[in-house]
Amino acid sequence: MTAEAHRAATRAVREHYSRVLASLAAQFRDVAAAEDALSESLVAALATWPETGVPDEPAAWLLAVARRRMIDQLRKRSRHDTALSQLAREWDIPPDTEKMEDKRLQLLFACAHPALEEKVRAPLMLQVVFGLDAQAIAALFLMSPAAMSQRLVRAKQKIRDAGIPFGIPEPEDYPARLDDVLAAIYALFTTGYNAPPSAVPHSQDDDPSSESIWLAQLVVTASQHHPEALGLLALILYVESRRDARRDEQGRYVPLSEQETSAWDIEAIAKADSLLTEAAGKVMPGRFQIEAAIQSVHAARAQSGRTDWASILTFYDALAELTPTPVVLINRALAVSHVHGADAALAEIACLESEKRMAEYQPYWAARAHLLAKAGQQGNAERAYARAIALESDAAVRAFLETERQRLAN
Repeated sequence: MTAEAHRAATRAVREHYSRVLASLAAQFRDVAAAEDALSESLVAALATWPETGVPDEPAAWLLAVARRRMIDQLRKRSRHDTALSQLAREWDIPPDTEKMEDKRLQLLFACAHPALEEKVRAPLMLQVVFGLDAQAIAALFLMSPAAMSQRLVRAKQKIRDAGIPFGIPEPEDYPARLDDVLAAIYALFTTGYNAPPSAVPHSQDDDPSSESIWLAQLVVTASQHHPEALGLLALILYVESRRDARRDEQGRYVPLSEQETSAWDIEAIAKADSLLTEAAGKVMPGRFQIEAAIQSVHAARAQSGRTDWASILTFYDALAELTPTPVVLINRALAVSHVHGADAALAEIACLESEKRMAEYQPYWAARAHLLAKAGQQGNAERAYARAIALESDAAVRAFLETERQRLAN
């Protein structure tokens, strides 16, 4: 077994995991059992593919093996149940007689079922549909991995016990589910966008950013161009348009304020502008429309050569009214610093100092260090930079923060 063969097998497994899991869960209505069966098929794949080669249809191979595991379990439970036995026969379909359909959109809406607690819906999507582990999901929601794991286990148990269906709801049901689906897609995007370049997959099929754009486009269509779906897609395209400008030719990190706008993707910005304009003509703006509007102001620097911080602060004021999360409050404080000064900004985030969640939240320490430096509090700024550097996983960002810290001594 060569290392290259094992890498190819591992990559194929990773790329098809979410599609296969979504198909199994949609068919058998049991997320936990589907995960167990797929885990067994992954073990089998990693044991055989490096020797035999990756199949032409790896997703169908994984689906067939996992389905057999689930059917075997179903038959054991249904020896005296004629109805279940009949279902087992109907589901035992040879893999080469069917087309592998992508059920992830259906599963996203299933995980947003109103019967589930609101706080678990987006995390459940991130694990079940996108394959993120509890540690990564916990970091996104500023929770401990143990607490997030418990929350996810309880949700899966409820799905199984309540027999929650895995179909796309009717259009009139979208308002109850759409926000959670959009939140999960955006969380997936940020996971991929913020990952160090070395961690980004070479294949677009396994790139969280590409996947999130594709899914956002599907949701726009499925929701009949709901304004918040349009807002999410616009937001993602605005941010994605700057991907190539975040590193210079030497691989050094470049913050947004210092990026060369000539490196931005003008076509993506134009598409985002069009989506945001369409969304604005429908209803009162929600979270994603407001966030997209903030990014549109940043994007306008490509034409005007300046950033309209007063407008950005106005949008953050509206966003903080809707969703006063630490992320929003921190970014609003940075906008405040440009309009009213660093001291005013520090006063705005003073409420976060006592929150235990902030102890391990790198963006908080990076923002705090920046604001303290602007306010002339050198000692406090150096300590905040040290904390931000210790929490940062991207070597290029760490080097940037270290440079900022060293400037304080000059």
